[in-house]
Amino acid sequence: MSLCQICGNTIDAAASRCPFCSSEQEGDPQSSSSKAKFAQKTVNLEQGLPTVEQALARLKRELATARHEKIRIVTFIHGYGSTGKGGAIRLECRKTLAYLTSLGELHTVIHGENFNRRHGSTKHLLGRFPDLNHHPHLNNNNKGITLVQLY
Repeated sequence: MSLCQICGNTIDAAASRCPFCSSEQEGDPQSSSSKAKFAQKTVNLEQGLPTVEQALARLKRELATARHEKIRIVTFIHGYGSTGKGGAIRLECRKTLAYLTSLGELHTVIHGENFNRRHGSTKHLLGRFPDLNHHPHLNNNNKGITLVQLY
């Protein structure tokens, strides 16, 4: 047995692809002696008080960069808005992410209010990426973030 180089789950030592996260294993799978860290990043779309258009452009750039860098999980901080009803950046970011998911460009999108251990999509994500159990926003009902799993 060895550990997946991306998600850290235990896999068959001869496996060329992880059954949990579907990532290809490079090099000698036996060489992973400690739990692998998968690549994740956090992007604050509110930084610099952008317009909605600027925030959406940054979201798309960050997704492209994450794909290029083989990052599997991106947490977008878009805020909830000052009106208490959800801000324009939040709403438009979530619409854009839903659209990209429908095109098959994103694997999973989990809104912050659903990022808890009892939610089905989150349970599945935690099973594939156990290190997410230490994510600072897990179980916080944070409507100002959205997690994205890339292929």
